[in-house]
Amino acid sequence: MQPLVTPEQMRQIDAGLDEPLDHIVDRVGRHIALAAIQMMGGTYGRRVVVVAGPGTNGADGRAAAAHLDRRGVAVTVVVPGVAVQAGSNRRLDLVIDAAFGTGISREYEAAPFPPGVPVLAVDIPSGYSGLDGAAVGSPNRADRTLVLAGYKVGQLFEPARSASGDLRLVDIGVPIDGVDPVAYLVERSDVVSWLPDRPVAAHKWESACWVIGGAPGMRGAAQLAAQAAAQAGAGYVRLSVLGDDPVMTGLPEVVLAPVGADLATPDLDRFAALVVGSGLGRSPSLTSALIDLIGRSSQPVVLDADALWHLGEHLRSNGSQVLGERTGPIVLTPHDGEFARLTGAPPGSDRIGSAQRLADSLGVVVLLKGPTTVIALPGGPVYLSTAGDQRLATAGSGDVLAGLIGALAAQGMELGPAAACGAFVHGHAGTLAPTLTASDLPHLVAQAMVDLRASS
Repeated sequence: MQPLVTPEQMRQIDAGLDEPLDHIVDRVGRHIALAAIQMMGGTYGRRVVVVAGPGTNGADGRAAAAHLDRRGVAVTVVVPGVAVQAGSNRRLDLVIDAAFGTGISREYEAAPFPPGVPVLAVDIPSGYSGLDGAAVGSPNRADRTLVLAGYKVGQLFEPARSASGDLRLVDIGVPIDGVDPVAYLVERSDVVSWLPDRPVAAHKWESACWVIGGAPGMRGAAQLAAQAAAQAGAGYVRLSVLGDDPVMTGLPEVVLAPVGADLATPDLDRFAALVVGSGLGRSPSLTSALIDLIGRSSQPVVLDADALWHLGEHLRSNGSQVLGERTGPIVLTPHDGEFARLTGAPPGSDRIGSAQRLADSLGVVVLLKGPTTVIALPGGPVYLSTAGDQRLATAGSGDVLAGLIGALAAQGMELGPAAACGAFVHGHAGTLAPTLTASDLPHLVAQAMVDLRASS
């Protein structure tokens, strides 16, 4: 996992270095120059404009200009705010954006770059916050961004993440230590190491997962969660929906067992994990039944969708006592609207802090959905997953994620890593088809797990 720090923490790291700053700047400049040459495909006849600001970011840009000049590249250095001209007689091959770094605190009105000219940003496209990814003024976008030393947390949140283009971490000889990271970026290698292997003598009940949801008219949500649990390795999947009308899961191995409005679960102790909420409905009578189910269960529980609505109802009038009394772990999987129902306000720009506060206050794992998924464990740590893209923004996608996490928990994974691993696998699955509906995802989840293991 890659540690993530704030711009202020990075300044502390820089201040504690024994090596002279000019040595580090020269080394950074060399990395920038090599990346620029790679982007341009060579040096002969190439022309580059470097936008260099007054701080260390600008010094890095000027060092890159010197290295490029020695390689025969025609380089022009301009200060921020000066229009970058492509020129009428000679083409412009690249713009290097080194105006301001991740610690920007004032608005930056960037002069527009010439259309069609590639942009290489140093650490972050100038004008985006390294703390939360917000645009501070009117910044430009980059095609590639060199992340220096280590990830700053804002680089992974929108709109900075999309504006950065291809993020590439560069080792500049500055270790990211001496501070406590605010979070960790989950990488493919982490997921491969986490994915559970089924024991040779495994029994189906050892990894049994029970999915409860699917009120009349919303059967599909619970079916998707059950399908995902089956495809993600649960040895036995039971699907319980409210009402008596028939349910078709598309998977004959999923066992169907209706459940009443009291959510009675007579053989609950046989299951290794529960997934509750997909299409459950919002009948007021279900709130107390859900809280009772949470209180009497000891296995890991994934609460998603309508279960979060009912939990919000309970928290407003009763507080979090029942969650604190539980012996087993819980993961909540809210999007921003569900988060607001649980807490009274949306997460805001500090998504890591918001998720961590909710996790700490309830003693649960919180998976806050978004383009960058935040997984906060009570007391820490916090994991981030950037896997996937906008193809996952489709109805039912979250139900698949809930079932996937339930299956991983049923196979013995601790709930924090199960949530982080599930978010990454879910995101990777979403990249395996050009377009998606949620019904495609359970099978793609299985394919993603095979693909990730094969690449290790």
